[in-house]
Amino acid sequence: MNRKAYLEQIRAKVIPRNLLPALRATWGSKKVVFTNGCFDIVHRGHVEYLAKAAELGDLLVVGLNTDASTRRLKGPSRPLQDEASRAMVIASLQVVSLVALFDEDTPYELIKLVMPDILVKGADYKPEDIVGYDLVAARGGRVETVPLVGGYSTSSIAAKMGC
Repeated sequence: MNRKAYLEQIRAKVIPRNLLPALRATWGSKKVVFTNGCFDIVHRGHVEYLAKAAELGDLLVVGLNTDASTRRLKGPSRPLQDEASRAMVIASLQVVSLVALFDEDTPYELIKLVMPDILVKGADYKPEDIVGYDLVAARGGRVETVPLVGGYSTSSIAAKMGC
């Protein structure tokens, strides 16, 4: 396969959120896993987290905070990379099936569109406190937490870089 085809495959994994209901209808009995984040500077902790999330099902859908949403969540100096760049980096990971952006403060509306079988966040959350818990539980799905790799964060990397 040539490089252009690889790039096209990566770009095709970043989808407009309005396509999610139609796509979800085509996934049939596949177990859909959903997680979300800003993923500003992708590091080992992110990679291990996403790999563990992907292992829980057949498809991993990642909700990505837009630039505006990231600023509201992380502060005016963030994100360090724009949303298009962050989406491409996350989509390039083999374990990620799709990436969809959300502009709200939480991915609640995006979770409604994805209708995941399994909702995943890091073990620093209690399952019942995870946004979308009510939606997934009402459909008979699971909410899982996965252990985080200590010592890795975008904030600490940015501080080392003097950002």
